[in-house]
Amino acid sequence: MKLTYSEPYRVLQGEVRSFIAKHGHLSPKPGGGRQKPSRKALDWQKLLLEHGYFGRNIPREYGGFGLPFDVLELAVIAEEIAKANVYPGIMNQGISMLVPTLLEVGTREQCAKWIAPTISGEIIWCQGYSEPGSGSDLAAAKTRAVVEDGHFVINGQKIWTSSAHYSDMMFLLCRTEPEKPKHAGLSYLLVPMTTPGIEVRPLVTMTGRATFNETFFTDVRVPVDQIVMGRGDGWYVANVTLKFERLLLGDANRLSSRLERVRELMQRTTLDGQRIMDIPEYRDRLLRLQGEVMASKYHGLRLLTEQARGEDSGLRRLIVKYNGTLLGYRLSSLAVDVLGAAGLAYDAKDESAETDEATAWHIDNMYDIGLMIGGGSTNIQKNIIGERGLGLPREPKAATSPAS
Repeated sequence: MKLTYSEPYRVLQGEVRSFIAKHGHLSPKPGGGRQKPSRKALDWQKLLLEHGYFGRNIPREYGGFGLPFDVLELAVIAEEIAKANVYPGIMNQGISMLVPTLLEVGTREQCAKWIAPTISGEIIWCQGYSEPGSGSDLAAAKTRAVVEDGHFVINGQKIWTSSAHYSDMMFLLCRTEPEKPKHAGLSYLLVPMTTPGIEVRPLVTMTGRATFNETFFTDVRVPVDQIVMGRGDGWYVANVTLKFERLLLGDANRLSSRLERVRELMQRTTLDGQRIMDIPEYRDRLLRLQGEVMASKYHGLRLLTEQARGEDSGLRRLIVKYNGTLLGYRLSSLAVDVLGAAGLAYDAKDESAETDEATAWHIDNMYDIGLMIGGGSTNIQKNIIGERGLGLPREPKAATSPAS
C-alpha cells in the first residue's frame, strides 16, 4: 500500500507550505473559544480565500475559489495548516452551518446575497433553535410567526443563542403553521438582528464571558421572502443545518490543530527540570489521543468522499459530534494538566482581547464542556446513534397519569 501523495498533491503541499512561510506571521493565535473575529482574523480570512485555502469549493459567483470538490486537496491544506499551528480560518455558525445549508436547499438569490459576505466574516450569524422548556425536543418550538401585510411577525423567546450579542443575522426556527403536527408546522427564517423588537440578554458562563444569550422577539417584522424553502419546511431545513453543525462540532481538522498545539506545549514545558514530553504518563496520554485524532481525521475523509459521491453517510455521520466533542475536551484537559501551576493565572478578560496561553487553554477546556451539551447533548447523541443508526428499540417513555 502506497500512502504518499501523488505529484499534484505534493505540488499543492509545497504551495501551502510556501504560503505559510510567507504569510504565517500574520495569522491570529488558534484557540481561545468562540469570539467575534478580530481585524487580524478578518485579514487572515481574506488571504485564505484569495489563495483558495478557504471556501475552495464554493462557486466564485458566491465569493469562493470555485474549484471542483477534491477530498485530498482539502486534506492536504488542513494537514499543513495544523502542522504549522496557524489559524485555519473562521469556523462560525454562519460559515460552517448556514452556508452549506443555503448551497444545498437555498435559492440562487439567497446564495448570491448571503454567502460571500458570510465566508469573508463581514456578516456574523447566530442560530435561533433552542427555547426554554423544550430541551432537546427541537420540534416543540413555540416561537410563533404570523403573516401580516407581507411580513412574518415574530413573537417568542430563544435561549443559549451563541454569539447573538455581536451577530448581524440569525437563522431562526419558528412555528408558522400551528394547525399542523409539530414537525410540519415550522419554518426557517433569516432575520436581521437590528430589526426592532429583538432584545438580547447575555448569559455569562463559567469562562467569565457572555458566550450565550437569551433572545426575545416582540412583534418582530421580517419580509415573507426571508424564508429558506417554504412555509412548513423548517424541520427539513433545520435538519440539514444540524447535519453540518454536528460536523462542525466534531471537526477533525480542529482536533488535529489542537493536537499539534498540545504536542508543542509538551515539548517546551518542564516539570522539576524534566520535559513533560519525556514523562511517560503524559507522553502515553498524548499518543493515545494522537491515535484517536488520526482515526477521526480519516473518518472525516470518508465522509467527505461520500458527500462528493452524493451518498448518505447515515450512522457514520452521526458519530462525529459525539466523538469529536469528547475528544476535544480530553485534548484541552491534557493541555491544562501540562500547564500545571503555571496555568492557574486565569484572566477571563473581554472576549475581543488577546489572551495569554494559559487563559486560552482554560477557556477552550471550559467551552468544551459546553459543547458536550450544546448541539444535542452527549446522551441524546447516543440515543440518536442507537435508535436511528443502529435500529435499537426507542427509549421507553415515562407513563403518564390517567386524567382524573
